[in-house]
Amino acid sequence: MTSAAVTDSTSGTLRTAAESMWRQQTGSLVIVDGGSIVGIITERDVLRALARGADPDAEPITGVLTRELITVPSDTPVREAARLMAQNWIRHLPIIENGELVGILSQRDVTGVFAALWHEFGVPEIDVDSLVRERRLERIEAGDLD
Repeated sequence: MTSAAVTDSTSGTLRTAAESMWRQQTGSLVIVDGGSIVGIITERDVLRALARGADPDAEPITGVLTRELITVPSDTPVREAARLMAQNWIRHLPIIENGELVGILSQRDVTGVFAALWHEFGVPEIDVDSLVRERRLERIEAGDLD
């Protein structure tokens, strides 16, 4: 899992959600209010709303976020979490511990874990912790917005 991108604002717009996800190089944003999870908005939610004609500067995130989240405890095995994600057609799974959000498991995380498990002579192991997201964050901080 990775750190969850979180906002405590339910008053944001599609644009502010998209900007936050881009800055953090993540595909989802967990919305919390007073410490409680209100919902999640994903890049696909933003894309769907825009495809339906929503104004990114006027459409509130509350109009498109998913309120009924599927979550798992932090001790859930990766295989079980991956199965749950596949069964429910989701790409971001919030991880909860003692009622608190502690991270998020993304489809990218699952792919990285399974890729790192592949052991074959001559194939290097993958350092999951330093994959693309960290490198892209460095580039964005330097002003590269590709």
